[in-house]
Amino acid sequence: MSGVQIRMVTLQAIAAGEITLAFRRWDRPRVRVGGTQRTSVGVLEFTSVEPVDAGGLTALDAAAAGYADLPALLAAQVGDGQLYRVGVRLAGPDPRVALRSRSRLTPKARAEIATRLERLDKASKRGPWTAQVLALIADNPGVRAPDLAAGLGLETLPFKRDVRKLKELGLTESLEVGYRLSPRGRAYRRGARPDRLTVTAPST
Repeated sequence: MSGVQIRMVTLQAIAAGEITLAFRRWDRPRVRVGGTQRTSVGVLEFTSVEPVDAGGLTALDAAAAGYADLPALLAAQVGDGQLYRVGVRLAGPDPRVALRSRSRLTPKARAEIATRLERLDKASKRGPWTAQVLALIADNPGVRAPDLAAGLGLETLPFKRDVRKLKELGLTESLEVGYRLSPRGRAYRRGARPDRLTVTAPST
């Protein structure tokens, strides 16, 4: 769900069509019908979002949500807030996967990346950062995000937000631990301006 992590085993079951419902307690709906969320298995679509009463749930609800039985589903609905039944399905592959796999860049694509990175740099309160983070990831594939962040003197969450911005451009990809440059990211750095390649990655 938006703003809520989904376990990998659940994502895989959604992708296989084995899970079609999720239940969440929220103060307000955090997703909308027709909304999507990108995940490691592809793009999820929310097909329904409706408030429900726990007393009205059924064994069919439990099975569709991946629970062994109704008592297991009910036991999982802890916390405050309205209970929502959310329909979910796999809508298709993540478009970023195809984007980041492109190892050859046209001059137009390279210029577009450079423009987007320049905008990110200008919008940052701490000044230009994109070349530094790309260099850091290039030199330290598979290193934990907290260690990379510490090398830049940053907290982990702000660093992860920056990396996600680079991922949106198809320049990085997440590993089980840490990150690495994508083929697109490596191609961009090979042809980037010299002044974008002279950043020394901080030690971690």
